Amino acid sequence: MRNNLRELRLARGWSQGELADLVDASRQTINAIEADKYDPSLPLAYRLAALFQTPVEEVFYNPF
Repeated sequence: MRNNLRELRLARGWSQGELADLVDASRQTINAIEADKYDPSLPLAYRLAALFQTPVEEVFYNPF
């Protein structure tokens, strides 16, 4: 799975730590998601999508 998380975060001027605080996750988790080294849980994916006011499919997608 790939994601647009870094682009969405940077467009709002948030650090990884700030985003992590907003969705009740760790900065390390956000870093790992952005680096495509970790797929978030479904609840976390939905919290991220809700925060960015976008469908989860626009944050996370299958490149194949």
